Amino acid sequence: MKRIYVYLLLILIGEIITLGQDKPEEPEFVPSGSPFAKIYTNAHTQVSESKNETAFEIKRAYLGYEYNMSKHFSGKINLDFGNPESGKFQHAAYLKYAYLNYRDKNFNIYFGMIKTALFEIQENIWCHRYIIKSFQDEYKFESSADIGVSMAYKINDILSVDAILVNGEGYKSVQLDSTYRGGAGITVTPLQGLILRGYFDYEKKDEALLNIATFIGYTRNAISAGMEFNIEKNNDYEKDHNLTGYSTYASYRIKKKLEVFGRYDNLSSNTLAGETEPWNIGKDGQMFMAGIEYAPVKGIKLAPNYKGWLPSAEGSSLISWIYLSAEIKF
Repeated sequence: MKRIYVYLLLILIGEIITLGQDKPEEPEFVPSGSPFAKIYTNAHTQVSESKNETAFEIKRAYLGYEYNMSKHFSGKINLDFGNPESGKFQHAAYLKYAYLNYRDKNFNIYFGMIKTALFEIQENIWCHRYIIKSFQDEYKFESSADIGVSMAYKINDILSVDAILVNGEGYKSVQLDSTYRGGAGITVTPLQGLILRGYFDYEKKDEALLNIATFIGYTRNAISAGMEFNIEKNNDYEKDHNLTGYSTYASYRIKKKLEVFGRYDNLSSNTLAGETEPWNIGKDGQMFMAGIEYAPVKGIKLAPNYKGWLPSAEGSSLISWIYLSAEIKF
């Protein structure tokens, strides 16, 4: 019995000594930052019954700087050099991002010129932005960036929610007015690799503009795939001018540096009262795409690909392009 008491006493003394010692301090945070650059370029040939041309393009160039001020605060500034008018080889510089970010465990907030939330996840699953934008960005449902504030909260490993309030004009036209665009989304990840998302945003001017987006995606191992359905009510604030569209895409990594991908889009509009054709018939249609991506070294992607566009207008024929697209980042 005495031995047991001695052992217990030694254990107690050891615990007291341990509690009395200072816990090891966390490494001191050192602020740091880094510049970045990204270029989207291509060479392409258009082949159709009425037109056959070849051209080289620099579609986009991004220059910016990211800085981590503390464990919780960081900032980013990003200039976007792009072609403001398709078919005209000129470039203009825009302030794409300029924001402060606060992150603490499951809470995240952005303030300034920020990324909008309508198609961010879809763009990440598509992951070939340098070839063609994701559906809502490509067909101008909404700008990819705007000035305002956004918040996201991860409730648990399955469920997260987000909300955003922005100016509504996009990063290319920052106008000061009394109207704002507000939105909210919910993201569910019930299984590893599976993503479900629903999102809407709303803005009221002469007419109320409403965007609704639903998405299901899967990414795991060598496979990445997504399907989205989108509705926009009162496009460009014009009453009953509605757009509907869906997009499906997938990629498969054959080897570490090689993958194949494909995509199909369908964009349609409604027919207004008293009209015989949809109001957006000149831009409605179907898009077909397939290609191969090769990444020879880190920071470079090369993708020979085919793009076809079939307009919805009666009697229209398929327009085809052959591309060699490239992304360069450093």
